[in-house]
Amino acid sequence: MNASATCQDQQWHRSPDVVATERIAALPAMLEIICRVTGLGFAAVAQITDGAWQACSVRDDVGFGLRENDVFRVDTVPWQDLHTHQQPFVIDDAGPDQAIRRLSDSECFGFRSYISFPITRPDGSLFGTLCAIGTKPARLDQPEVQEIFWQFSELIGLQLNAQRRSSRLAGPSYDDAVIAAQRDEEPLATVIEHLPIGAGLFTPDGRVLLDNPILRRVVRQGHIPGADFETDPRWTGYAADGTLLDTREHPFARALRGHITLRTRFHYRTEDGFERWTRISGLPFRGRAAPAWQSSRPAPAVLLIVEEEHEPGRTADALHQSEARLQAAVDLIGLSPYDWNPASGVLNWNARLKAIWGLSPDAQIDRSAWLSAIHPEDRSRVEEAIAHCSDPAGDGVYNIEHRVIGIGDGVERWVAMHGRTEFEDGRPTGFVGVGLEITERKREETIRRENEERFRRFAEHSTNVLWQANLESRRLTYLSHALRHVWGVAPEQLTSIESWLATIHPDDRDTADRAIERVGGGDVVVLEYRILRPSDGAVRRIRDTFFPIRSEDGRIRHMGGIAEDVTGRTSARLYVVDENPVSRQALLTLLQPAGYEVQVFANAAALAEIAGSLQPGCVILDIEAAGPESLTVAKALKAGGLSLPVVVIGRSHGDVGFGVRAMKAGAVDYLEKPWQPAALLTAVSAALAELRTDTERSQARDDAKLRIGALSPREREVLEGLLAGGTNKSIGRALGLSPRTVEIHRAHVMEALGVKTLPEAVLMAARAGVQPTSGL
Repeated sequence: MNASATCQDQQWHRSPDVVATERIAALPAMLEIICRVTGLGFAAVAQITDGAWQACSVRDDVGFGLRENDVFRVDTVPWQDLHTHQQPFVIDDAGPDQAIRRLSDSECFGFRSYISFPITRPDGSLFGTLCAIGTKPARLDQPEVQEIFWQFSELIGLQLNAQRRSSRLAGPSYDDAVIAAQRDEEPLATVIEHLPIGAGLFTPDGRVLLDNPILRRVVRQGHIPGADFETDPRWTGYAADGTLLDTREHPFARALRGHITLRTRFHYRTEDGFERWTRISGLPFRGRAAPAWQSSRPAPAVLLIVEEEHEPGRTADALHQSEARLQAAVDLIGLSPYDWNPASGVLNWNARLKAIWGLSPDAQIDRSAWLSAIHPEDRSRVEEAIAHCSDPAGDGVYNIEHRVIGIGDGVERWVAMHGRTEFEDGRPTGFVGVGLEITERKREETIRRENEERFRRFAEHSTNVLWQANLESRRLTYLSHALRHVWGVAPEQLTSIESWLATIHPDDRDTADRAIERVGGGDVVVLEYRILRPSDGAVRRIRDTFFPIRSEDGRIRHMGGIAEDVTGRTSARLYVVDENPVSRQALLTLLQPAGYEVQVFANAAALAEIAGSLQPGCVILDIEAAGPESLTVAKALKAGGLSLPVVVIGRSHGDVGFGVRAMKAGAVDYLEKPWQPAALLTAVSAALAELRTDTERSQARDDAKLRIGALSPREREVLEGLLAGGTNKSIGRALGLSPRTVEIHRAHVMEALGVKTLPEAVLMAARAGVQPTSGL
């Protein structure tokens, strides 16, 4: 019986470690904190074994559906590799079609985001995972979130180890006592006490309910900022953009309104002059049960987490290092910071930016010199951009790419300029920006456009079909004009890989579909297949080269191909059907040195089985060993309309009607054994020549039908009149047109058919089966 069936009959085995998790009194509080920090509303501790993932403790505030003791297959949970690598897994958005399945009944639970950290024991072995799951995308890849997961998972591992050690020492009776004792403890107090950063729980009026030694050391005097709803001069908060933080947006105040605030930066000054930088996170908190210090359900409280930053001296060093790194990045990219004083008109440029303008490093730069070097064709755009960034009613942004003609060297360069104007009382007071030379990029863009134009021209005039497809959406994103000639349809009629596959011969469709899968794996595939042309149902043989197209990140999202119509190409291919090894070898000795590509079949049935997928060529059928019944193969090939003419060789034993019967069965020639080498080569050459002629006729007929099918109704009527021998005047009389109008239509017909003379047009119309107009 398999594991799935077993779980349908009995509850999954609860290991001692699973039981031990129930004794960690702080675990529910940890899960509640995780639900609030991540915003997912679901958190759990689970044990992972080789075969299963079992939920030990669950917090579900959003009705996700998973319960304690639920068991899932390890290979369906998103963090399945955790069992091997013991590394965190964090995904903000796993996509819309992700699910985990319960082991007992394969029920699916869809998810979009998840975070999972390993829980290990002190000996390094893996117990399981601390995880949170969401049904919508979430921002989980943040240091403050991962730090909490690291600390909680480590704490759970230590608690499990202590439980196991105590259990071994005291036995079952001790277990019951521990469980009973811990039910009376405060779980949140345990969590806060063990956190490696400052943490505390506060009432809405700022009174401390719980705190740890680290918080007491960091916050030596006064309340946490925002707790007294008044501005505290000892605390200064800063928003993400560096501006002063409104006291109403302090973490404490926001938490009372039900919002989570993570790692807001504060500068704290004590009364004795001590200063430090901290990061404060605020989380709204409401316990599920009344704590020991309250007899009724608790009022909303605030959980604050305070992390201490570097000392002032170290902060200055870090700032200096940051500035050095910024300067290195500026130099690496080639940026040129600059500023401009709108009131005085003074420009402050570095040597790199001056060089773009063709100036020396010590040259003076002013507005006149700046504008004088701008390319005349770009001057108006630059002036519009200046007016835009100087308008106090706008956003003040100056963003433009333009050409510069060097003042000192006359060299034309491209530059990208970006900056922003500062305003006070509706007047511009300052401007800062950066410039970057992009001459090389523009040159590459020009080359790329020229290459794209050359490719477009090549694709338009190529007789091969050039195509591209998106493997993710399965849309055909490009089809060249040759599709009209080969497939007989316009590019807009084939919009997807599925519509393309529908044109392929049913016997070749699976092979083509597998080729697409191989290309998605990085292979280049050359495949020959047949299509049934949607326009007329004609069978065409295609040789297609499929190749992957990699994105900049290395992933294969697109594929391309070059499809060549090889219907009329025999490639001098011969198919020998001979059951006698000695006779077969004699044929190979003659045919291969003559330049033919030979494929051998042991019997006629083997040839008949795959005849429909063979390239056009000549069949040499030795019926001496196979017997007269093998002539049915020749008859079947002819009846099927396949491009496989048959030359029969054998012994008639004096039966003069034997050769006649072979010819009636569909053979194009019969040679008596022992055959003469020259006679056999002549027969094969004649069969291939006739095959080429038939193919050329077929292609000419197909081409004529396609071209005539593209004519307008009026042009078709003019062509029918020309086929009847009419003149411009007689055709015009019959159609109610002027001779001049008929002449114009006639010129369009000649151009559309690709002919230069009237006899060529008439011949093409006759090939396509056009009937002349009667009565002319």
